[in-house]
Amino acid sequence: MRWFAICFVSGILFSILGTALLWIPGGLKLFAVFYTFGNIAALASTCFLMGPMKQLKKMFETTRLLATVIMILCFVLTLCAALWWHKKGLALLFCILQCLSMTWYSLSYIPYARDAVIKCCSSLLS
Repeated sequence: MRWFAICFVSGILFSILGTALLWIPGGLKLFAVFYTFGNIAALASTCFLMGPMKQLKKMFETTRLLATVIMILCFVLTLCAALWWHKKGLALLFCILQCLSMTWYSLSYIPYARDAVIKCCSSLLS
């Protein structure tokens, strides 16, 4: 439990630090890196609860497969956009997609949460 808490809290702190760095001049690269590593640390923290192999099996179950692939892809694309391509707008877009995919992935662990979100959004749109 201790390592889970350490990893999870450090992930949150990295994400908050990244968000704070967004507002300094030239801070978009730092934001993208810290925000991405914060999300990865928060995701990795669950390995301390159930073990890395069980976590990987759960991540790639059919109910979570699409969310997992999109989430990992957004991690990679965020870092590419910020560090190699130097495209600030793309980095910010991929960070937003990271947040959305992490949320959708996390909701998959709560029974009927995704269905509730879909119904709520569809009722708002109609």
